[in-house]
Amino acid sequence: MRDLAAAQAALGHAVGVICDSTQCDALSESRLEDLKIDLELGLFRTPMSRDIGPADISAYVSARQFAERCGADILHGHGAKGGAYARLTALALKRNGARVSCFYTPHGGSLHYHPSSLKGRFYMELERRLADLTDGLIFESAYSARKFATHVGHLPCRSRVIHNGVLPEELMPRVLNDGAADFLFIGELRYLKGVDVMLDALRRVHLSTTAIALIVGDGPDAATFRKQAADLQIAGVTFSRGQPVKQALARGRCVIAPSRAESLPYVVLEAASAGVPLIATDVGGLPEIVAGTDTPLIPPSDAAALAAAMLRFLHDPVGAQLKAHRLRAAVARRFNASAMAMAVVEFYGALRHG
Repeated sequence: MRDLAAAQAALGHAVGVICDSTQCDALSESRLEDLKIDLELGLFRTPMSRDIGPADISAYVSARQFAERCGADILHGHGAKGGAYARLTALALKRNGARVSCFYTPHGGSLHYHPSSLKGRFYMELERRLADLTDGLIFESAYSARKFATHVGHLPCRSRVIHNGVLPEELMPRVLNDGAADFLFIGELRYLKGVDVMLDALRRVHLSTTAIALIVGDGPDAATFRKQAADLQIAGVTFSRGQPVKQALARGRCVIAPSRAESLPYVVLEAASAGVPLIATDVGGLPEIVAGTDTPLIPPSDAAALAAAMLRFLHDPVGAQLKAHRLRAAVARRFNASAMAMAVVEFYGALRHG
């Protein structure tokens, strides 16, 4: 969202951002502060809870009032909650005679629930009802588009897959810090991200050799993962609070992305863009990132497979680095932030003027 907003502003558009005010970590706060200079329409913060509840009413009202004040032509909701607020706001504005178009980009969220579960059925029904209020769907991966169509059903509006893109500075090769860890995780510390699998795999690695791991991030399951590392008596594991990805990439020789589910994770794109060896799971849009390269993916929730991949890296770091260089070249060709923003803006225009 940050890169898209900044790139749209660079194209000459007036951009504003509405986002949650309660759950941002220090790194996200810093990124939002830096983004303000690009936001002609401003940055508006309001409490947005992950779960559905009475607080959603005030969040929706706040979003609608902000959109009315700035006279927005386009509302683009990101994630299930952002998508709901944007589409309900667009409905209200259209009823008042405004010529506004509404777009929605799912980012996992409700799609992580199995459609046969109680929550899954509830969220899919909400997605179906909101789909009728949508002018265009923008998916960050073909995987997300397929999953949305399978779970939600018929799409009543036009859709397009527009991959996330990386900035030119993210294509600069990283320079390792002295004393860098062998393995690096960067991301939110929650069960979905598979940090527990990484810790179990590291325990297996230590049965035959030593390795150092650094886990960078914050999240709701941080205490659980710290306890797991202590209970398993894994030597050489360090936890560090969240920091800019470029800075974190200098602290590890190989990035581990052990997620159980993903869409098209930026941290993997950024690691690949910087030429960092990568071990990642075969989930979500990750096959789209490594397509056409010799970077393999491993099954999710499989500590034995992850440990084997980690041992292969330790035994042949030069070969892993050569694969990383080839992946970097492929990502540079196919994932570009400017092209992403241009494609999104063109899609807006095609639906507003087509």
